[in-house]
Amino acid sequence: MKPQLILFDMDDTLSHCNIYFDMVIDQFSDQLTTWFAAHKLTAEAVKDKQYEIDSQGVTQQGFTEEHFPLSLVDTYRYFSQMTGRSEDEREIADLFQLGRSVYDRNVEPYPDMAETLTRLHEEGHQLFLYTGGVEAIQKRKVESLKLGDFFGDRIFIRRHKNSEALEAILNEHRFDRTRTWMIGNSLRTDIVPALERGIKAIYVPAIAEWDYNIVELPVKPEGAYFTAPTLKEVPDTIGNYLTGRAEGRRGERRVQ
Repeated sequence: MKPQLILFDMDDTLSHCNIYFDMVIDQFSDQLTTWFAAHKLTAEAVKDKQYEIDSQGVTQQGFTEEHFPLSLVDTYRYFSQMTGRSEDEREIADLFQLGRSVYDRNVEPYPDMAETLTRLHEEGHQLFLYTGGVEAIQKRKVESLKLGDFFGDRIFIRRHKNSEALEAILNEHRFDRTRTWMIGNSLRTDIVPALERGIKAIYVPAIAEWDYNIVELPVKPEGAYFTAPTLKEVPDTIGNYLTGRAEGRRGERRVQ
């Protein structure tokens, strides 16, 4: 069985991420509905507007350290202008710090993270980490999770995680696309770019997903495309494909 080159996403593939953002957004919506109680502002309206602003920020700027805290502030400002409630600089500062607090939480591994990576390594595959985000923040996570034990210096951190970024990595490091895989939870930033660039992909749904990551698959896979319900099923999915016991999905697919 020829060793494979396996690119892993980190956030919500190998480690928890969305749950921490969801906690902060819940705190944020509770705070705004309290401040704007006289205007009958609902938590749903707050979350919808924050998601809209946050998604636009990621699309335009990539994964930056300030885009999430600023999305809270900009949401506050939006409702202040809409309702006529005066903005308060102390409230703005508090919201920015609330947004920043998401980066201070201790990161937790997904179930079976170490066991899955250990098994793939012992089977002779070469593992790579490919994640989007701020380099300093992502490196802290790598260190906390001891991912260096599995990936060494084969770690790629990109502010924009898209088809172009993946193509640059594949070209620069001369990946053999016939035996390269992308494993991740994001249809938008993991699966679609992989399929566009002609490598195999395994979609592992997140325990708590961000709506931004759910998109139509606009391309028909040139290589194999699988869904693995959990991380621990990734080694068997790859192994079954290599031994001819499974075929990848082909064609468009939408995950609800």
